[in-house]
Amino acid sequence: MTFVKDVETRGMRHCETTALGVLLRHEGLDLSEPMLFGLGSGLSFVYWDSKAMPIPFLGGRVKPFELTRNLAARLGLTLATEETTSSRKAWENVAARVDAGRPVGLQLDCYHLDYFRSKVHFGGHVVAMYGYDEHEVYLVDTDQQGGAVRTGRDGLARARAERGPMTARNRSFTLTLPARPLNWQEQIIPAIRDCADAFLAAPIANLGHRGIEKAGKLVPGWLLRAAEPRRDLPQAALLMEKGGTGGALFRALYRDFLDECTHLIDDGGLRTGHRLYAEAAGLWTEVSVLIAKAGESGDAGHLEQAGVILRDLSRVEEDAMRVLRQL
Repeated sequence: MTFVKDVETRGMRHCETTALGVLLRHEGLDLSEPMLFGLGSGLSFVYWDSKAMPIPFLGGRVKPFELTRNLAARLGLTLATEETTSSRKAWENVAARVDAGRPVGLQLDCYHLDYFRSKVHFGGHVVAMYGYDEHEVYLVDTDQQGGAVRTGRDGLARARAERGPMTARNRSFTLTLPARPLNWQEQIIPAIRDCADAFLAAPIANLGHRGIEKAGKLVPGWLLRAAEPRRDLPQAALLMEKGGTGGALFRALYRDFLDECTHLIDDGGLRTGHRLYAEAAGLWTEVSVLIAKAGESGDAGHLEQAGVILRDLSRVEEDAMRVLRQL
């Protein structure tokens, strides 16, 4: 049995920030989850649809692993990434890191993990690995999934090798702090501006505030679109509220990031952005509740109400980002 020493196995709300927290705390940098998310310019939105999906996917963050890349670039961290099509090499890559006394981040499809409570394919899931034995690996996942957990090595291999949307080729990674003193506070305003610029300048109507407006127009038709509304709509609502795919969790994280920033930087625009994202987080929760009710009752009126709120959300988030871009 091999373990990395002095790993704090703290699960947080979002998978990628949970793994980043494990890796960076082991390096000696302890930042809150909202600060990790904000410094990584993690907030975004995408309305993604395909014929193979029971209902469209609402994404509330940047694409998987972009948050990690953004954070590393912003703070001058050394991001060492390994990918391979070989399962043998994939295992050697992570075992070598753990043997050397370092936790390692993994991107994988959570469907194959023994402990995962909801058996849904999602290839953008991220965990931190800190130990292994002959049969199992020891991971840190979100608080919702149990925090410090373990899963079989065979299942982990399948999870890492899975192909499909948002998957990577057995991706593993580590982070190393720069030799110079790290003044992460200086990077807060640039990170906020970059996030606002990307959100407002999204190149297609499925992204950013225009994507939220599009969702407002199309969500009212989900009752007819869903193959099994009583299953599909409550599942979508759960992912939005707890998994963060489309709304409340990531808006709440960004709200908390901006709140933390207002205690470090005295700026009226920052306070306005925080107030608007506090409003947005609450509205996204209302949307998820209405989508779940529509699936449970079969009443399309709930989806109509959700559509109205989404159109309001588009305006609220656009206003917030226009203010934050001017910091």
